[in-house]
Amino acid sequence: MVSGNPTLTEETFKQGTTTGSAEQRMTVAGTINKTVALFLILLLGASISWYAPSQLLMIGGAIGGFIVAMITIFKKEWSPFTAPLYAGLEGLFLGAVSVTYAQAYGGIVFNAVLLTLGVFAAMLTAYRSGLIEVTKRFRMGVVAATGGIALVYFASFILSFFGVNVSLIHGNGFMGIGFSLIIVGVAALNLVLDFDMIEQGAEANAPKYFEWYTSFGLMITLVWLYLELLRLLAKLQRR
Repeated sequence: MVSGNPTLTEETFKQGTTTGSAEQRMTVAGTINKTVALFLILLLGASISWYAPSQLLMIGGAIGGFIVAMITIFKKEWSPFTAPLYAGLEGLFLGAVSVTYAQAYGGIVFNAVLLTLGVFAAMLTAYRSGLIEVTKRFRMGVVAATGGIALVYFASFILSFFGVNVSLIHGNGFMGIGFSLIIVGVAALNLVLDFDMIEQGAEANAPKYFEWYTSFGLMITLVWLYLELLRLLAKLQRR
C-alpha cells in the first residue's frame, strides 16, 4: 500500500510502530492540528515575501524547502522541527511566485487559493463519505500517473538546457490546458491517498512525531496542487 506522495507509505508507518501509551501515538485529530499549524506558518512565510518580494526569497525558499524536505524524509523523527521550517521556507517561495503571477494576471492568486481549498474540501468529503474508495488498483493508478508526470517535468527540465520548450507543459493551447487539467486531477487524487495513509498511520499506532511527518507530506501535495492551479489559470487567461 503506497501513496503517490513519496513521503507517505505503509512501510514508513510499519517502521515507526509504537506500543507506548495513547499520548505517545499518532492520532488523526493530532495530525489535523499539526496540519493547521503548518498551514498558518506557510501563510506567514508567504505574507513576508508577498509584501517584500524578491528573487532571493523565491530562490532561497525553493532551495531551502527542498533541502529541508529531503532531511525530513530521511530523518522522520526530526519532523517536529523540520516540518515547520519547511512550511516557512515554502511559504517564502509561494509568496514570491504568487506575486509574479499576480502582476501578470489580475485576480489569479485569489482564484487559485479558493480553488485549492475547494479541491481539498471536495476530496476530503469524497474520501470520508466513501464516494472514492482507496483500493489497490486506485493506488497503483495514481502512483503511476504521478510518476509519469514527474518524468515529463524532469525531461522538460533537461531539455530546457538545450533551448527546447515543451509546449505540452507551457503552452496555452488545447493540449497544454488539457495536460494541466490532468495534472490538477492527479494532484487532487494524491490528496485522497494522503488522507488514507494518515488513517493507516493512526491505526498502525505510529509514534507521535508522525503527526508532524504526515502533515508535512500533506503540505507537499497541497503546494503542488496550488502551483498547478496557478499554471492552469495562467494558461486560460492567456487564451
